[in-house]
Amino acid sequence: MTAVISERESMAWKPALMTWWPVMAGLLLLYVPTFYDLAVGIWSTEAYAHGPIILCLSLWLITQQWQPMLEASHGKRGSWVGWPIAIAGMLLYALGRSQGIIMGELGSFIVLLVGILLITRGSSALKVQWFPFFFMLFMVPLPGPLVSALTLPMKMAVSYVTDQLLYLVGYPIARTGVVLQIGQYQLLVADACAGLQTLLTLEALGLFYLNVVRHTSLIRNVGLAMLIIPISFTANVIRVITLTLITYYFGDEAGQGFLHGFAGMVLFISALLLIFGVDSMLQFFVKLRETRKSLPSRSAP
Repeated sequence: MTAVISERESMAWKPALMTWWPVMAGLLLLYVPTFYDLAVGIWSTEAYAHGPIILCLSLWLITQQWQPMLEASHGKRGSWVGWPIAIAGMLLYALGRSQGIIMGELGSFIVLLVGILLITRGSSALKVQWFPFFFMLFMVPLPGPLVSALTLPMKMAVSYVTDQLLYLVGYPIARTGVVLQIGQYQLLVADACAGLQTLLTLEALGLFYLNVVRHTSLIRNVGLAMLIIPISFTANVIRVITLTLITYYFGDEAGQGFLHGFAGMVLFISALLLIFGVDSMLQFFVKLRETRKSLPSRSAP
């Protein structure tokens, strides 16, 4: 039985490959240089290291939704709306590639994919695959002035909370702007520790978790989605506190080594644990609410 199913699946992929291989070849021709430039450029930095991860996860999500997409679009024609979207994607690519605007060049990849999907499979297919394309937006670098404008208040907030918490438990710490003074050491809260890109990375992680688990409870989904931002902020605070304490106890060299070696790991582990913990708490309240609803109401004597 398994062999029959596998044979059917392989046969179903053959026409798909025949249809899509020219599209895939064209996309590879256009975007392999782009992704190579990113890999040796900003994706090799700590602030944008999430880019290739988000790309791979997005492509994985597309493959997971491929069969439901084919079923949803079966017997339906493609949409003409895809043509202007695809043309806009090509123009955006040309502009971004020729002028070195990485936001436009990488963003064109998403626009072009959406246009191609609409042309070949129509709006029904896009309704099934909307989340992977939305998820890809998190790998597109934002304009530098916007990042700088939003990063400073975030760093100030993380620095303030770190200072207050460590002072509360008795550490000799003081703060001036985004500079923390603990003992004889000074630490500058950098963009990578509490910047906008870090927050967006954790936001993407939370949204990916929501998409994978697919809770049936609306309260649980909405509640967890709303709490992703404070979860991300808390994970950043944990990261800076950990870095500060390592510097305080083991010296500046150990702190800098930690920053480049394990800081990102602490950030993501903290975020994942917080997401799992909050999700478990929401699950408890949802079950408690459902249990109360299922109990028979007592009639007055």
